[in-house]
Amino acid sequence: MTRNILCLLFVLMLLPPLMPAARAEAGETLFVKKVENLPDDFIFGMDVSSVLSEEESGVKYYDFDGRETDLFELLSQNGINYIRVRVWNDPYDAKGRGYGGGNCDIDRVVLIGRRATASGMKLLVDFHYSDFWADPSKQMEPKAWKGMGIEEKTEAVYRYTRQCLEKLRAAGVDVGMVQVGNETNQWLCGEKTWFNIQYLMQAGARATREIYPEALVALHFTDPQNGVLSTYARKLDYYKVDYDVFGTSYYPFWHGSLENLSAVLSEIADTYGKKVMVMETSYPYTGGDTDFSGNTMNEGDEAYNSYPFSAQGQVNFLCDLTDTLVNRTRSAVGLCYWEGAWITVGGSSREENSVLWEKYGSGWATSYAASYDPNDAGKYYGGSAVDNQAFFDEKGRALSSLQVFSLMREGRQAALYPVSAENVTLICDLNAPIVLPEEVNIVMNDNSRRAVPVQWDFTAEMDRAMHSGGAKKYEIRGEAEGMQVFCQVSMLAYNYLQDYSFEDGGVGWVFHNAGATKELYVEDKKSDSLTGTKHAHFWSAAKNSVEFTLEQEVEGLPEGRYQFSVSIMGGDGGETTIYAYVILNGDLIGTAPMRITSYNNWETGVVPAFDCPAGSKVVVGVYVKCEGTGNGAWGKIDDAMLLSVK
Repeated sequence: MTRNILCLLFVLMLLPPLMPAARAEAGETLFVKKVENLPDDFIFGMDVSSVLSEEESGVKYYDFDGRETDLFELLSQNGINYIRVRVWNDPYDAKGRGYGGGNCDIDRVVLIGRRATASGMKLLVDFHYSDFWADPSKQMEPKAWKGMGIEEKTEAVYRYTRQCLEKLRAAGVDVGMVQVGNETNQWLCGEKTWFNIQYLMQAGARATREIYPEALVALHFTDPQNGVLSTYARKLDYYKVDYDVFGTSYYPFWHGSLENLSAVLSEIADTYGKKVMVMETSYPYTGGDTDFSGNTMNEGDEAYNSYPFSAQGQVNFLCDLTDTLVNRTRSAVGLCYWEGAWITVGGSSREENSVLWEKYGSGWATSYAASYDPNDAGKYYGGSAVDNQAFFDEKGRALSSLQVFSLMREGRQAALYPVSAENVTLICDLNAPIVLPEEVNIVMNDNSRRAVPVQWDFTAEMDRAMHSGGAKKYEIRGEAEGMQVFCQVSMLAYNYLQDYSFEDGGVGWVFHNAGATKELYVEDKKSDSLTGTKHAHFWSAAKNSVEFTLEQEVEGLPEGRYQFSVSIMGGDGGETTIYAYVILNGDLIGTAPMRITSYNNWETGVVPAFDCPAGSKVVVGVYVKCEGTGNGAWGKIDDAMLLSVK
């Protein structure tokens, strides 16, 4: 290993489309990968909860030839077989003014359901059990249920769910699935304990079974990348909650890799015998904003995503997601695209649009929502935050990407052309040279890559400034085959240790229990961690039982000068001997004493800097020996750093 390799190259994200917009949206250039083994009944859902408010605000939808059309007919013709719609109990203030987001009470849901059924699609009813948005950050109970105890609230959920479904059934709506709660990560309708949450879920499921016995009952959570979904599934099983589908939101810019999504959902399907589904997903066709209200994903965010912000990027993402669910995930029944028709209401200014948002509820929230949600909607009300993730442009014209749901069954070939260049990111040690890549990838419309030479606009003056500027991020521009490309460089003090804060479970670290220490493991507990959510934990009840080392061997260190540090906190230690240490080629060459005193009083041991010849064997670690004060001793170890120094 040489110092030059310290500039670690991660090919992360894509830059904007390189071809003119007209060509990028032209149907004949759209490449669609065939998804093998795609079942006929696979659910391709579309949430269009805002559609009535959009239409009331003057929005019209057009097909690929520019003809005005009914949205539901167009979706059905292009492979959508489920329409998802959220239900809020009472999304209006005391004067009857709507909170926004489509003002989705049950009467408006019935109208949407009738149109979906008339176009041959089933309805997915998404009960929030709130008067406005419910998500992991807030699950507020409806105004009418304020102050209810859990028994009364459980009965209210049952009655409300049943009454809503009865209205849908009386209107002839074909309900295929009922979602009991929306993104209910440990919180539902104001309840924060699973003991109470499960009662509400059971009540919603019972009402669904009675009114629509053939419909699937779904539960909806979010974020598959941090291990919480398996915990939720285990809780549901423990309380014997009645449901059919375990669903999760999956937005690729927030929720990790497709491989992780597949692994998490497959484990739940196998363990508990449930169907699984992606209840919400979406992807931008542009980084631009069209309604003067800001978006969840913007132009600057494209560099941090794995597909270009284009119609072809939408297609490639959805093909990969569908293929993952169909061919690598057990018991996956479908996916639902979120608000694929929620576009700008078409005004020429924010002020003009705001009049329509306020009057018809076509923005995500109105100012009137402040009476219910003063800390969020009441402060940040405005338009659509996903207009750039729709399947229609700002004029309501269908993008070619809308065809993906029908075309991926057979696939579609097209002449290959470049759609983007891959942005690159470097993580570089402040004490190492910056080595920019000689080539970057050009991404084709079929999502294949082709490496081409790149010329960077990088001067010696820039190099000096970046090395002397401390830990910062920089952007370097370049050109590849006439196209602009960016390299984002993070200058930092590079840590040569694996899993320095134990977030990966202690990869590279080894405990050696020299005494009778009862507990030595990596603990997942954010409140006890210095960084992240995990740390190394030790504890013993018996006196004089705590004695151990925790160490890591570092291979291939470049020749240079280094410094090791690590942090510890704990208590009940009594007489202690605790120190950080460095062993070089078998010899102990430096230590740094530390103490444990009390909870969350972290102490950092810094071993004096040492010179490391090339090819040396280096071991760094912590030695802990505690007498204990009668109740044993305990502690946490975190943030081990091995940095190069001048």
